[in-house]
Amino acid sequence: MITLIRTRILDDLRTDLTNREADARAARAKSEQHELERDLATDAAIRAGITVEELRAALTRATRDAARLEGELEALRAQSLLDTEDRQALRTLLRATRKQNQRAERVYVLFHQGRLHSVHPTVEAAEVAAEAEGAPRSGWTTHTPGAALPPACEVTWRVQPLPFGTPTP
Repeated sequence: MITLIRTRILDDLRTDLTNREADARAARAKSEQHELERDLATDAAIRAGITVEELRAALTRATRDAARLEGELEALRAQSLLDTEDRQALRTLLRATRKQNQRAERVYVLFHQGRLHSVHPTVEAAEVAAEAEGAPRSGWTTHTPGAALPPACEVTWRVQPLPFGTPTP
């Protein structure tokens, strides 16, 4: 049996075949585009994974360095406190040594009308003591070494330097 196909049906079939072939080509092109995008996405994911691992390693190193530096900072703070305490102790020792080395070579004796009233380490301290006893705040004169002292009855308050201790060779 021989099938007779009409021209119109044959044209419709050919048009349909052409459309189907065009759809297949478009689907293949779309498939190739998707494969290309998939390959690019895979490469980007691999690069992102490598970058994440590098960043994790850098974070681990930075955390370790920060912990080490924090330990060093604590040690330096403790050392700084010790240094400050040491400096304070040295200052205290230096002051005590200076005080011991500053033994007075003389003292200042305060006389009231020729009688011994008190002994002081400085002229100023003797004058303050005299003023506390009612001496005037002004009019103090110093005695010139080697000059004759006025009679005690003529001077109400007098400060006189006297040698103290034994002279050092």
